[in-house]
Amino acid sequence: MLDTPSSPSLFTTTSLFSLLGVLGVGITAYTGSKVLLPKNASAKDRFTFIWLAFDAMIHFSFEGSFLYLSVFGRQVNTSSGPFAEMWREYAAADFRWGTADPTVVSLEILTVLGAGPLCCYILKQLVNDDPARHYWLVVLSTAELYGGWMTFCPEWLTGSPNLETSNFLYLWVYLVVSNHPHWVVIPFWLMYDSYQYIAKAMRLNYASKVKRA
Repeated sequence: MLDTPSSPSLFTTTSLFSLLGVLGVGITAYTGSKVLLPKNASAKDRFTFIWLAFDAMIHFSFEGSFLYLSVFGRQVNTSSGPFAEMWREYAAADFRWGTADPTVVSLEILTVLGAGPLCCYILKQLVNDDPARHYWLVVLSTAELYGGWMTFCPEWLTGSPNLETSNFLYLWVYLVVSNHPHWVVIPFWLMYDSYQYIAKAMRLNYASKVKRA
């Protein structure tokens, strides 16, 4: 039987501090864009910077703490400390995060150790206005979409036995708003934008070769 939190409140002090923590990460990402990007940077590049910085900090801090609490025999539901409290709060929405589900932990290993550093690398490219960033944005976006798909698709196929869908906060704030816009909508947009950039460059290169032939 799943080890799940009993009789969860709708909104707790942990909920408040967790959401404030996410807000703090967002403010830090925005501040970084103001400091590190040139003043004439486009709105698109500034938005991309903020998303990448936010993504990296979430992966390293929030998800990094989950990974630490969920390997070598540990699990969130039997751990102590502020991060364990935060993840127990989220585990009220998705029970797997409290019990060190091997699929979730495997995905977070890739996310923390792969996607996090890749975000930082693309941030460096963006600051240097290196167009090669578009290739890595496609790679990163694909990884984010794959991680989201493998996190939630098994649940959808089996009737969501590990998801709490009757609680407004858990369903719409923790499961939907906290996941889908950031790790689905934005990666799709970035993939489309980078595809346009790469395709245009390749077509111009091809047209130039044809013209010289």
